[in-house]
Amino acid sequence: VQLQASGGGSVQSGGSLRLSCAASGTIFSINYMAWYRQETGKQRELVADIPSSGNTNYADSVKGRFTISRDNVKNTVYLQMNSLKPEDSAVYYCHAFVFNTPGRGSTYWGQGTLVTVSS
Repeated sequence: VQLQASGGGSVQSGGSLRLSCAASGTIFSINYMAWYRQETGKQRELVADIPSSGNTNYADSVKGRFTISRDNVKNTVYLQMNSLKPEDSAVYYCHAFVFNTPGRGSTYWGQGTLVTVSS
């Protein structure tokens, strides 16, 4: 299974970006999808996640500004980021728990996409 992330870029403070992450390969179902981010020299942190139930969870720092969603037909997770701040600058990684068969699953990470927000 591969997770292909896209949509990163450079924006000014207050701007918006939409990240996408598409899963491909041997997929029976995707239980859990999430976005993490990592700044240079810091630990990777959870930004938002969305399990198969659809109940979303957000880091306090992005609540009210970011929205995570998923398309189960396209096996894709999105992250709409509005009102971006310089402190949102980081490499964003998608993460998923994928069932390759009904009884076997693994976790996967995308390659990361860079988001830079200038003041």
